[in-house]
Amino acid sequence: MTTATLTSKGQITMPQAVRQTLGLQTGDKVDFVPDDAGGFKVVALRKDVKALRGRFAGRVRRPISVEDMAAAVQAEAAERARRTGRVRAGRAKRSK
Repeated sequence: MTTATLTSKGQITMPQAVRQTLGLQTGDKVDFVPDDAGGFKVVALRKDVKALRGRFAGRVRRPISVEDMAAAVQAEAAERARRTGRVRAGRAKRSK
């Protein structure tokens, strides 16, 4: 197991074996992604979008349609308006 020590400034030096495995170079960024066990995974951030493939796999059971997303946004906006007592200003219908 590879270990590192946290400094008083909240910094760590990533061990060479980890940097090599992740393909990290000086100046590269890493992301700490929470896992289901309560820990974190260290993920190297790449500039190439292809590196993101599969990163979010398994986080949703089924794809969400655009219509479902729009309905969820509308429902949340209506709920927030109801809680705050604000009504969204819209165009008043003109009577003839």
